[in-house]
Amino acid sequence: MKNINTFIETELTNLDRGIVATPDEDYLDRFTDANNGCNDFLLMQMSKQYGYKLALLAIHKQLKTK
Repeated sequence: MKNINTFIETELTNLDRGIVATPDEDYLDRFTDANNGCNDFLLMQMSKQYGYKLALLAIHKQLKTK
């Protein structure tokens, strides 16, 4: 169990260190409004990373409650 928690914490830390930083929901909303259809690849990448972050956080929360 400790290895899984360590892996999740490492992954969450690494998400904010990449070339494309992992946004939160508010940032994605503002970016979508401001880009007017431009930078769709960047938006897609940020969205995937945000989804991965949400999944990791959900798993981490479940593991801590058990």
